[in-house]
Amino acid sequence: MRLGLTMTIRPLFLQKDVTKAMGLCIMKKNSKGAADDSPCKKERLMILDIKEEALAAASRWQDLFYNLHRCPELGRKEQRTADMIRRRLEELGIPYVPMADTGTMAVIWGEQPGRTLCFRADIDALPIAEDTDLVYSSQNPGVMHACGHDFHTAALLGAAELLQNRRRELVGTVKLFFQPDEEGDGGAARMIAAGCMEEPHVDAALCVHVESGIPTGTLRVKAGPICASSNPFAVTLRGRGTHGAKPHLGTDVITAGAQIISALQTISSRRTSPTEPVVVTVGSFHAGEAGNVLPEEAKFTGILRTMGGEARERVKADFRSIVSGIAAGMGVEAEIEIFESYPGCRNNPAMTDLVRRAAGKILGERNVLELEEPSLGTDDFGYFSDAVPGCYFYIGVGNAEKGFTYPNHNPHFTADPDALPLAAAVEAQAAVDFLCGE
Repeated sequence: MRLGLTMTIRPLFLQKDVTKAMGLCIMKKNSKGAADDSPCKKERLMILDIKEEALAAASRWQDLFYNLHRCPELGRKEQRTADMIRRRLEELGIPYVPMADTGTMAVIWGEQPGRTLCFRADIDALPIAEDTDLVYSSQNPGVMHACGHDFHTAALLGAAELLQNRRRELVGTVKLFFQPDEEGDGGAARMIAAGCMEEPHVDAALCVHVESGIPTGTLRVKAGPICASSNPFAVTLRGRGTHGAKPHLGTDVITAGAQIISALQTISSRRTSPTEPVVVTVGSFHAGEAGNVLPEEAKFTGILRTMGGEARERVKADFRSIVSGIAAGMGVEAEIEIFESYPGCRNNPAMTDLVRRAAGKILGERNVLELEEPSLGTDDFGYFSDAVPGCYFYIGVGNAEKGFTYPNHNPHFTADPDALPLAAAVEAQAAVDFLCGE
C-alpha cells in the first residue's frame, strides 16, 4: 500500500496543467551579475505575502468552518466531515488517501526534493448538546464541536491552499493529517500504523489547538512538556447486598467506593511533590437503583493525568495500592482496570523556536506569548511528536466583545472565526520556514 501511495500521488501533482502557483519567485543577481538560483534562500526568494493572502481568503474559509460546525460527528463516525475535507482537497488539486477509516492523509509535493513536515488536525466532535445562539450552531442533536476541531480542520485546509499556491517554490514536502477520533480512543496511532509517517518519511510534526483563554491575534507556546499523559481507569466493587435496615448483614460497596474516591485525592496532595502536576479525576459513579437497598456492585470510572515517565508509573502503582487496600479493609472485592492511553506531548526546542518565529511574522512578536505551564489536558498528537521532533501550540480564539470566552468542552464554547485566517497563515509560514531550513 505504501509503495502504491508514492507512485499514484506524485504524478497527480506534477501535471503541467495544474493552476499556476500564486507564489512569485524572484531571484536576485549575485555580485558577478549572474542569477543565483540556490533553492529557497530567504534573501533570494520573494513570495506573495502569506498573511495578506490568508486575510483575503478569510470569508471562504470561515464558510467552511461554519459548515463543519453545523455537522459535528463523533469519533469513528466522521464520514460527512471526511467527505467535506476530501471534496475541498480535490478542489485545490491536492492528492489524498483515505486512512484509518474516516481519516485522510494529503500530500503537497514541493518542486524540489527536501525535508518533509506534517500537520495534524483532529476532526471529531464531542457528545455535548450545544447551547449557543450561533446561526451556524450544531444541527446534530447532542453532538457539538466544543473543542475546536472544526476550527483546526478549516485552518489546516486554509494552510493547504496557501502552500499549494506556493508549491513550485517549496523545497520538500508537506503532509496533512486529518485525524479521526482524538476525543475517543485515538486516531493518531491508527494513522501511524497505516503508514502516514512514511513515503516520504516525516521529519517533523506541528499541531495547532484553539485556546479561548487568550484573545484572537495571539499565540502561546513553550518548549518541553506541553500536554499530559493519560490513563483511564475503571473500578468495580463487589460485595454482599442487603436491606437498608440491616447493613450489618452485607458489605456496603457504596461506602467503600466513597472512601476510596476520597482517598485517591491523596495521590496528588500527599504522595506527590506540590510542584509536580498530577490529577486524579473520578468522573462517574454508579451503584444501586433503590433507596432502601445496599447493592452488590458499584462502579466508578475516571482518568489519571501526569507528565509521563516515572510519575506515570508511580501514580498507577499508588492508585492500585489505595483501591485494593481500602476495599480489603471494608470487606469488598475490587476489580481494577487501568488502561494505557495517550503518551503526552513534549515540544522539541528547535521546532518550538520555528513556531515562535513564524508566528512573529504573522501576528507580531509581541503577540507570541510564552506558555507559563503545561496543560493537564491530553492529546494523541503525542504519538506523532514521540516519533519525530514536534511542536503543539495554542492559537488565541477568545473574544470578550463577542462573548467568546467559554472554555473548551463547554456547551457555550465558541471559537472566534476571525482567528481562522491567522491560524492558517501561521501554519503555512511555519511550513515555508521549515522547508527553507530556517
